Amino acid sequence: MANAWIVETKVVASTLASAGVGTAIAVLNDVQAHSELLGSIPAPIQVVVLVLIPTATAFLAGWRAKHTPRPDLGK
Repeated sequence: MANAWIVETKVVASTLASAGVGTAIAVLNDVQAHSELLGSIPAPIQVVVLVLIPTATAFLAGWRAKHTPRPDLGK
């Protein structure tokens, strides 16, 4: 086993995409000037939730996903 902490490109890409979407939603929430997308949660905590939860979820989903076999690597 080489390095157990190597992260594939698909995992990095899904993580960054999710972080971008979470950030965009947080910005939209702030621009609306009422910060009520998440109800009664205080605005600073909403930003953390909107960025970290989707990012962690995407990373774990990508990490746990089965990888496509690469027969060309066996040669």
